[in-house]
Amino acid sequence: MTTDIKSLDTAQLQALDRDHHLHPFTDALLLGQEGARVISRAEGVYLWDTDGNKMLDAMAGLWCVNVGYGRKELAEVAFKQMQELPYYNAFFKTTHAPVVDLARLIAQVSPAHMNHVFFCGSGSEANDTVLRMVRHFWDVKGKPAKKTIISRVNAYHGSTVAGASLGGMTWMHEQGDLPIPGIVHIDQPYWYKEGGDLTPEAFGVKAAQALETKILELGEDNVAAFIAEPIQGAGGVIVPPSTYWPEIKRILDKYDILLVVDEVICGFGRTGEWFGSDFYDLKPDLMSIAKGLSSGYLPIGGVVVGDRVAQTLVDEGGEFNHGYTYSGHPVDAAVAAANIRILLDEGIVERVRDETGPYLQKRWRELADHPLVGEVRGVGLVGALELTNDKGARTCFDDKGSTGTMCRDFCNKAGLVMRATGDTMIISPPLVITHEEIDELLMKARQALDLTAKELGIM
Repeated sequence: MTTDIKSLDTAQLQALDRDHHLHPFTDALLLGQEGARVISRAEGVYLWDTDGNKMLDAMAGLWCVNVGYGRKELAEVAFKQMQELPYYNAFFKTTHAPVVDLARLIAQVSPAHMNHVFFCGSGSEANDTVLRMVRHFWDVKGKPAKKTIISRVNAYHGSTVAGASLGGMTWMHEQGDLPIPGIVHIDQPYWYKEGGDLTPEAFGVKAAQALETKILELGEDNVAAFIAEPIQGAGGVIVPPSTYWPEIKRILDKYDILLVVDEVICGFGRTGEWFGSDFYDLKPDLMSIAKGLSSGYLPIGGVVVGDRVAQTLVDEGGEFNHGYTYSGHPVDAAVAAANIRILLDEGIVERVRDETGPYLQKRWRELADHPLVGEVRGVGLVGALELTNDKGARTCFDDKGSTGTMCRDFCNKAGLVMRATGDTMIISPPLVITHEEIDELLMKARQALDLTAKELGIM
């Protein structure tokens, strides 16, 4: 007998979840004791759980629901495509109209020198592809020793073996003997916690020069690429000082090394430009994409490839022995293409740049006066608050992130989804958020900060 799962109440769903579902990035024992929050529906920037609680989703799912929830036109595109061609692969000299259309659209909105796309199913798979493509490129160029990829401490590039290795989170490396060989890390441009007595501008140059130091240590002939997020997302929305990216560009121009920009979070409008590479005037050789590519409606990712690399692979590379069953899945591709057209037709990226992004950043910075907040930072529709026990010293609570967790839980009780990364509170709302919804977000964030401060005896 089959049970209608939607007829079950919260407790019944939690019990089944505990008995059969292993969650990502979760302490399964603790979750089983507490019970999972069961989300039942969503619309615009809001979520509802099975107990009827309404929440403003200031994280757009996992940084991804750029066009907001409840877009029936995307469901209709998926349904129509499933009826016509629910699946076929892109192996063996085969293609189909949805993937051709999507590749063309991505090239249209990407930096002018980037005109090819390799498709996969996620940002993690995109960065696995980056590792293989970068090394294949240098093999084709007759420089097989150029294998090492330089990344940054506290970067996040996915949770597959290659993605987690490219990332710089030690707590991930400790599980599974990572990173794999050929990947090294340099310091991140995190002025608030690591800048010391330097100005942000001086620290930005210093942090960037760690790249040149590492290149010289390893030898230019052994370094294949430098990979970085324009703004480090899961690491705490670390916005680099203004001097950082210009110095990185100078160093990469000096040496024969590829630039890989991980656009999984920043891509498709988050910063008020189509890509973080546009915002910082970067000229990447490859860009990893996912999340906002389909606004999370279906799983899809890819690598946008610059002309220098693409032409080498096309003209000289022969067969690239890499790919996925779902590379360029026709339904995923059709939905992603429709999502990009929504962003274009509704002028959503421009609205973030000109209206909602500036408004959010203005309101967000009002929280700097709170006794718990040591720094407020952000770009476009992404932001962070540093929780501190000493504003002048820029110190954090010595509690391994429990203050951030407390604040996050108060947010949830107030009807706001805001994420805690240690004691850094971060937001990344849907790009369709309105001024009124931004006001609601700020009101609820301040309420959670007040409750956290009172719990700590600060207010």
